[in-house]
Amino acid sequence: MESGDKNKVQYLIIGLAAAFLILAGQLFRLQLLDNSLKVSARNNALLYQTRYPARGLILDRNGKVLVGNKNTYDILVTPRYVKDFDTAALCSVLDIDREYVRAKFGEYRKYRSRIGYRTVTFLTQVSPLQYSRFLEISHNFPEFRGVPRTTRMYPYNAGGNLLGYVTEVDQDFLNAHPDYETGDYTGRTGLEQTCEPMLRGEKGYSIYLRDASNRVQSSYRNGEMDKAAVPGKDVISTIDAELQNYGELLMQNKVGSVVAIEPSTGEILAMISSPGIDVSVLGEINKHYSRIASDPFKPMFNRAVMSPQPPGSVFKLVNALIGLQEGVTGPRTLYPCHNGYSAPGIHVGCHSHSSPVNLDEAIMTSCNSYFCYLFRSILENPDYSSEAEALDHWRDYARSFGFGTRLGSDFPSEAAGFVPDAGTYDRVYGKGGWKALSVISLSIGQGELGCTPLHLANLTATIANRGWYRIPHIVRDHNNDSLNAKFREKHYTMVDTRHFETVIKGMYLAVNSPASQGATAAIAAVDSLDICGKTGTAQNPHGDEHAVFVCFAPRESPRIAVAVYLENAGYGGTWAAPVASLLVEKYLKGSISENRKWLEDKMINTSLLHKVPASPQYVPPKNDD
Repeated sequence: MESGDKNKVQYLIIGLAAAFLILAGQLFRLQLLDNSLKVSARNNALLYQTRYPARGLILDRNGKVLVGNKNTYDILVTPRYVKDFDTAALCSVLDIDREYVRAKFGEYRKYRSRIGYRTVTFLTQVSPLQYSRFLEISHNFPEFRGVPRTTRMYPYNAGGNLLGYVTEVDQDFLNAHPDYETGDYTGRTGLEQTCEPMLRGEKGYSIYLRDASNRVQSSYRNGEMDKAAVPGKDVISTIDAELQNYGELLMQNKVGSVVAIEPSTGEILAMISSPGIDVSVLGEINKHYSRIASDPFKPMFNRAVMSPQPPGSVFKLVNALIGLQEGVTGPRTLYPCHNGYSAPGIHVGCHSHSSPVNLDEAIMTSCNSYFCYLFRSILENPDYSSEAEALDHWRDYARSFGFGTRLGSDFPSEAAGFVPDAGTYDRVYGKGGWKALSVISLSIGQGELGCTPLHLANLTATIANRGWYRIPHIVRDHNNDSLNAKFREKHYTMVDTRHFETVIKGMYLAVNSPASQGATAAIAAVDSLDICGKTGTAQNPHGDEHAVFVCFAPRESPRIAVAVYLENAGYGGTWAAPVASLLVEKYLKGSISENRKWLEDKMINTSLLHKVPASPQYVPPKNDD
């Protein structure tokens, strides 16, 4: 044999020997050192009992618990092994009825091939007392067993829509989220949904030996192969629990919403949607879901972020700033008002006040006539080739304040609202078939405009900041994880900072001047707080007008901006302004002054539910983008 052939043979022998040694080493490791495959192979003799993690807490900005945990148990069953049992005894100890048992086992029979020999959840959220009673007779029900779980508890009876709820996953959810399994829970709506990845934690398991009859014998290898559950992370929200609680007290028996923001940070201090979900039912939402879903006031519908409505006269603030930036008006520009604005074929009414008025007086008195003149000046500006071009630029201004867009909040289901452009009216009137007077309702926040209370609160924070805002958000941090960078970024409007003081002066006068001088929000004045605000009364084709009010305080170095929207309540100065000012006073002073206790009592004890007809929500036209 030649030397080359000998070398090849030697290499082959060496290679085979190396492969054999590697294979032998792997077999040695798997057989003697690594038990994972052995455990897997012996699954027929092993029972894996899931250890469910405690869900993370939800805290307010001051560390108070908004959502905590309490201990409960789930009752599990392996349907394939179930024999005849005393149904009456099981129902009695677990406080369920026979129909529930029949329905469950009917479901198990229907899906028996899918379930196979798996253990499934029979009953959830069994109290410790009930479970102790079950344990006393559990020997009569060997196919049933309990596993500890935690369910939610709520120290504050406030924030049902804000907090959201936790429920067992269904098949549709499992199809979309393969990392979940039957029997798992997930957050639905509100903060529970927003923070689900942080709150859920990581499941573990305990391994038990069982005999041929499926009876648990002992822990496998004294638990050394068990895996501990990892608790979910706590989430610190931006909410002030006491303010949230007080806001819900003021809004009881009313339909609408309140949003309060810290202007400098964009942190949401309170978010109230009324009527809302009572937190007492959140822990057992499935039992109450049908009743809640059929309630004509739609308590599961979060009006604060999901209900675009006409902003009404509050939007005059935006038009004033656009007019100042465009140079078509100034602080001393005067326009007349003779109980309204009249032009060929049109009349926009207004309440009685002095005439003519300048810009800050127009804001103080909420003069419709002034803003009709101003809006025409914006659209008929000779710097633009047409009113259509001017309207499109006006829309760009409005969008720079966040209107007509989803602000990008971390709260789920945020609606974008709507701001019309030239194309909107071209489709209605034909291209070139409309003029400024055709869309004059936009001057006073009516027409096709739609925005949520979150948009209005963000507008107020933007004015308080003299031209910029941070995206409103509701999660502060969670343990050591940093805040999303987008919530730190400043978003500037298209209006120069210098123009905001003129508008703020008008807002200050609206609250801090006598009603006899035409101030529309004098009822909102609080000593030493320098509240700046603007009333709105939004027309509503389905009943009484909506009451709107926005404000911030103090005038210098603002700490809170509030928007209140009360559906079918009437005048903004009568109903929305008191709610907002009481909220501001509570936050900045800690209590309500004696001379305003009467107003607090009135707001708490007045019901406006009878004024709200069973009518659909405002649905703005579809935005092109």
